[in-house]
Amino acid sequence: MTPGDPQFVTVGTGVDSRRIAVRTVPGRDPAVVWLGGFRSDMESTKALALAEWAEASGQAMVRFDYSGHGVSDGRFEDGTISRWRDDAMAVIEALAGPAPLLVGSSMGAWITLLVARTLRAAGRPAHGLVLIAPAADFTETLMWDRFAPAVRAQILETGLWLRPSAYGDEPYPITRGLIEDGRRNLVLDGPIATGCPIHILQGMQDEDVPWRHAMRLVEHLPGEEVVATLVRDGDHRLSRPQDIARLVDAVAAMVR
Repeated sequence: MTPGDPQFVTVGTGVDSRRIAVRTVPGRDPAVVWLGGFRSDMESTKALALAEWAEASGQAMVRFDYSGHGVSDGRFEDGTISRWRDDAMAVIEALAGPAPLLVGSSMGAWITLLVARTLRAAGRPAHGLVLIAPAADFTETLMWDRFAPAVRAQILETGLWLRPSAYGDEPYPITRGLIEDGRRNLVLDGPIATGCPIHILQGMQDEDVPWRHAMRLVEHLPGEEVVATLVRDGDHRLSRPQDIARLVDAVAAMVR
């Protein structure tokens, strides 16, 4: 764990009010913002590596835990793509400056795209995006479309299915709310306008987000400057030393 207490940004009002835990590195703009994946937190290998790079290079950085993740308020089971997007927007508005560089991993890449569209619509597009194993629309195309009929029925009837995880002993709660909200946030149904350059890093041995899914995303970014790096032996995490070096290089190049 990172030493010292995090700061908190409050999101929502009334019964929906929640505190989002944030850690920052002071430095020059553009601020690099880390948006983590499903059930991940801001103490992940890639997030910490970027924080170390930011501190060493004098670059501003912001990393945070979505509600229901890490040390932020809330239950994971109450989370949805909309809710986590709102968490990200609140942190960015409060701490990331006018044109941040957004780095999204897996689910975080989907949320990054939603945030980038919002920033562009407000007339202040992001400095750039770095997307790692981008799981855009994953609740539909990588979950619901692949679930067995019995799993779908359980989610519809009970509102919850505990999905076994390859990354830990605890299963992932998949809720009906998550699936239904995901459908309201799909981005692969048309062009995605972000107004900034994009670099995608994708492992070709990724069993969670197949590399062809990332290439499908590229097809929906027709108006953007897009670079896609395929790592032939890379898995979903892309957390080996050579993968971390590639990520840091991509972010540093985008800063420049």
